[in-house]
Amino acid sequence: MNLARLLLERFRWFDDALRSRLADQGLAELTTAESMVFPYLDAEGTRPADLARRLGITRQSTQTLVRGLEHKGLVKLVDDPDDGRAKRIRLTPAGRRSVPLALETFAELERELSMRIGTRNAAQLRSALEADWGESPAALNN
Repeated sequence: MNLARLLLERFRWFDDALRSRLADQGLAELTTAESMVFPYLDAEGTRPADLARRLGITRQSTQTLVRGLEHKGLVKLVDDPDDGRAKRIRLTPAGRRSVPLALETFAELERELSMRIGTRNAAQLRSALEADWGESPAALNN
């Protein structure tokens, strides 16, 4: 199996556990795409165009994700204080409640991973992922 597929499958391991834990705690059930939004939201709110760029998806796809998260009561669109024509995406109280639970879940999953693959392997994995990989080869070709 190639490295890209391995990385994606391991991401799914974390994401599936996170989404399940949040749902078990009474928060809205999320799709994988919806769960990807939260790490890219700024505390003061995020413009939809900025979110689209960070996620690497179209503005239309971002609108679909935001509408779904609004429907679930996790985010809301508010007026942008810097630009009266623009909006920002902000977490609702329910969305903010999910943040500490998500962080706690990730810490538990890291402990579980260390038990499954060994502390040394987990530390080496973290070190490799934290290393500076430089610009994407795609960015270098442009």
